[in-house]
Amino acid sequence: MERFLLDCPVTRHDEVALGQYRLFLRMPEIARIARPGQFCMLEVAQGYYPFLRRPMCFEQIFDEEISILYKVEGEGTRLLAQFLPGQAMNVQGPLGNGFPIDAGYGRHILAAGGIGVAALPALAKALTEACGKAPEVILAARSKHLLLCADLFESFGCAVHLATDDGSAGERAFAASVLQRLEPGRGTRVYACGPMIMMRTVSDVARAAGANCLVSLEAQMACGDGACLGCVVESKYEQEGEKMVRVCLDGPVFDTEIIDWEAHNLAYAP
Repeated sequence: MERFLLDCPVTRHDEVALGQYRLFLRMPEIARIARPGQFCMLEVAQGYYPFLRRPMCFEQIFDEEISILYKVEGEGTRLLAQFLPGQAMNVQGPLGNGFPIDAGYGRHILAAGGIGVAALPALAKALTEACGKAPEVILAARSKHLLLCADLFESFGCAVHLATDDGSAGERAFAASVLQRLEPGRGTRVYACGPMIMMRTVSDVARAAGANCLVSLEAQMACGDGACLGCVVESKYEQEGEKMVRVCLDGPVFDTEIIDWEAHNLAYAP
């Protein structure tokens, strides 16, 4: 796939929740070929600090713009949050493999944990257009203040199920518990993005029900092109002598059957 390295103007930049932002960048060349689930690398500062670009998934893909939803967690995202409309940002992309869009499944369920929701609105829109039916969406977070994009998914026609750890919105439950209640079956494809433990438990529920499950992984990365091997995660299958896959090049979207969840030593959450 064609890739670009472009200076892209910021057209809008809003704080949508405490410490969480939605950034709009004008990049018609990238938007024209970008797919849900892919990502880009953003240069948040000129010079040597911070030295590395920041990987960001595409939240929404428009004709000439792309939106990015992110949370301020370190120096790189703190600098990113300071960009104003009219400023230009250097962008490398599109990168990675996106979500496959398969209308052969009778049911599609999207499960997001916290800021992991950032990878799913573009997918929800694409599935709605390709399948003629909006997917179901599970939004899970620690509290109601951290639930994002519910209105956006509803605008696509999605049935949205809310879950919070403290019960401040929707059910007092985890994403996996909500998925279990929705009873996915063999004709269902589940898509998950969020903390590793959340993706593992969602995957466990989907697999037990006979549903197909895809996960979008996040990882720290330096190059975005598979060269540095800084974003590898453990796999069940050997590739080039190693049981590892590169999130940037082989993913970030993977069938859950490929990932060796046991190798991550995750404490189980229901």
